[in-house]
Amino acid sequence: MGFKIIFSPESLEHLGEIVRYIAKDNPDAALRFGMKMLDRAALLADFPELGLPYAKRAGVRRLLIKPYFIYYRVRYETGTIEVLEFWHSARRNPALL
Repeated sequence: MGFKIIFSPESLEHLGEIVRYIAKDNPDAALRFGMKMLDRAALLADFPELGLPYAKRAGVRRLLIKPYFIYYRVRYETGTIEVLEFWHSARRNPALL
């Protein structure tokens, strides 16, 4: 792996909320979807520019995993990917730092 993935506390909290919400109806699907989101985030270690630039925040990119986005920032100088948020695409845009 090239880059180290770092998850913000908010991103992990929201991912947990997503999984718990899905689990109300289908615990197995919730687990699969949560793992799919983490697997896609892990891809960023080798492909940091996989997502598209997010025009509303300089230096932030987003990767679509329908119906959610992974918002992240590439830190080339430190070799890290900061996962900022897991966010449903139907919601208003997140208030990213």
